[in-house]
Amino acid sequence: MDNIFLYLVIGLVFLFTFVNGFHDGCNVVATIIASRSMSPKNALIWASIFEFLGVVFLGTAVASTVGKGIIDPSVIKHGSYVSLALIFSGVLSALLWNIITWLLALPSSSSHALIGGLVGGGIGAFGVNVINWEVLLLKVILVMFITPIIGMFVGFLLTRFSFKILANCPLSINNFIKRIQFFSMCFLGASHGTNDAQKSMGLIALVLASCGVIDHFYVPKWVILGCGFAISLGVLSGGWRLIKTIGFRIFDLEPIHSLNSQLAAGSVIYISGLFGSPVSTSQIMSSSIMGVGAAHRFKQVRWEVAKDIFLAWFITIPVVCILSILFYWAVAYFFDLQQTSMYLIVKKFKILMGF
Repeated sequence: MDNIFLYLVIGLVFLFTFVNGFHDGCNVVATIIASRSMSPKNALIWASIFEFLGVVFLGTAVASTVGKGIIDPSVIKHGSYVSLALIFSGVLSALLWNIITWLLALPSSSSHALIGGLVGGGIGAFGVNVINWEVLLLKVILVMFITPIIGMFVGFLLTRFSFKILANCPLSINNFIKRIQFFSMCFLGASHGTNDAQKSMGLIALVLASCGVIDHFYVPKWVILGCGFAISLGVLSGGWRLIKTIGFRIFDLEPIHSLNSQLAAGSVIYISGLFGSPVSTSQIMSSSIMGVGAAHRFKQVRWEVAKDIFLAWFITIPVVCILSILFYWAVAYFFDLQQTSMYLIVKKFKILMGF
């Protein structure tokens, strides 16, 4: 039974990575499609290739933050079922939230969802003391909320700067801009792949270490390749609902806007990954488009759409955290995990009620 549950949890993480691909990966191709700089088919193919290359070659710093920095690794060693139930609940709640927001065509953050799920599972299993609040607040949540602001600011500056440089250029310059977007899209795809897939890699490594499959925390090669393949396949499938929201509903994008938003978002995501900070591609890409649009014409940015996106950003972590706690309690009840906070709470409740 232990092995079956282990395989189930790993499979669920791979499924989440695939969904992350078409949920958040659509940000990689949304602007280049909306600006008619590349056909949807070619954009998805090339983006998926560079997503995979980013996963394989750009390090595992984010995986270490997610796998070792948020949940106290010494506590999670209490038993394989506890750690498996914790990860299972966290990933399941994040996966459910991603599907709901995808159906609503609302660009929420898979990263926020996964962090919220992991925190909720940890609290459900061991209480609030198991969370490394310093790392969570400073290296995760603070960075997640600052990076969209940086993305908006960089997008704004790049657009103003490029308008000045290209002011006297002929209209044919658009053809050149369309062509060089291939490179900015590939850069954005690699940056997204390495940051988002590493979160799943960190969770699988955490599960393997806590169950004794590996003797210490590290990311095996097969996990890297598996997550790279899953997220690339997700991107290739195309998250068309969210592509329409990101690419067409925030601002009417032209090639220069698409180029600047890709450069701004890709740079912020890549630099964050170097420091091991998990960030939200959806947030950064959306805010970069807002910054680019505001630099062109502030009133043409559809801020009512931005309000819906902002709302999703703020509610994702608490909603998924609560879902994860509830899922964990259900799993813990099924497996009778007596070393968890849920078991102690229920036991005290029964005593108080005289059961």
